[in-house]
Amino acid sequence: MKHKATKEKPRKSLLDDDVFVLGDQEIGRGERKKIHLKIGKLYDNTDINIPVEVIRGRSPGPIFFVSAAVHGDELNGVEICKRLLDLRQLKDIAGTLLVIPIVNVFGFNSLSRYLPDRRDLNRCFPGSPNGSLASRLAHVFMSEIVSKATHGIDLHTGAVHRRNLPQIRADIDEPETLRLAEAFGIPVIMRSNVPDGSLRQAVSERRIPMLLYEGGEALRFEERAIRIGLNGILSVMHTINMLDGSKRTTRPTRPQPKPFIAHSSYWTRATRSGIVRMLSKVGALVHKDEIIAIISDPYGDEVETVKARVEGIVIGATQLPVVHEGDALFHIATFQEPEKVEESLADLDELAV
Repeated sequence: MKHKATKEKPRKSLLDDDVFVLGDQEIGRGERKKIHLKIGKLYDNTDINIPVEVIRGRSPGPIFFVSAAVHGDELNGVEICKRLLDLRQLKDIAGTLLVIPIVNVFGFNSLSRYLPDRRDLNRCFPGSPNGSLASRLAHVFMSEIVSKATHGIDLHTGAVHRRNLPQIRADIDEPETLRLAEAFGIPVIMRSNVPDGSLRQAVSERRIPMLLYEGGEALRFEERAIRIGLNGILSVMHTINMLDGSKRTTRPTRPQPKPFIAHSSYWTRATRSGIVRMLSKVGALVHKDEIIAIISDPYGDEVETVKARVEGIVIGATQLPVVHEGDALFHIATFQEPEKVEESLADLDELAV
């Protein structure tokens, strides 16, 4: 689904409103409420809603949304949201925090990336009130959440059987977005293209700084990626002055890893069908022409090797030991100083413990 890219004019500030309205609910300063935004009904007439928790500080400040499970099978973000909502320091925030643990409630309940009509919600933004189910859901999210926000973070994982290194994807040409990406505190920042119809594209067109966090794989919890994601969100909240740094208890005392920007990436693919033995792993530095996988038939014959085309860091990899010819094996990002990225990733592992 294509959507014409148009830059909207900056919106009037919402920071000074004493009453915040979401759906048909009013939330005053210092209040915290769970709200369900109505989307539609199932075949049995059961209501389907997007759950949102709204936390308002007593003093004005940013309106920051954190969303997860736009793809219904990407579960790490759901756990990150749950842990975020459990933190005691949220009672001291300035501004308004909107936490949406499950955007694609249909996909979440069926453990599927997609909606019942097989549409990818993250290709249907900004949506329409009269369109498909996916388009209507996207429209509600844009009109109720994004239209009120000043900043945002959307949480994702790799696809089924594909694990991603914790990374930030963002439009780093926008200075405020770059500032937030660096504040998130992880080594890998991807200058990535914005897919048509994605939430990130729709938010960008409203000139709202937003990050996309990737980490782990679908249908699995990865403790490391969850902790890194939670720490990153808190770092951003401090950076935009939602949290008082003097009261922070979750930030590591050691320096955060240095961030590096990857300006390109490429996929290595299976050269034949068969059984694959992966010789590298997510987060590893690989060199040009290094053998990173071996593929053979089930008898161990007809062996072929897969080599890295260019030096870089593995930011994603298949988790399946069986492949068809052409299947993606490794996603490798290129950097000006890949050795330093590898060192920074080692520091990140220490902070995630």
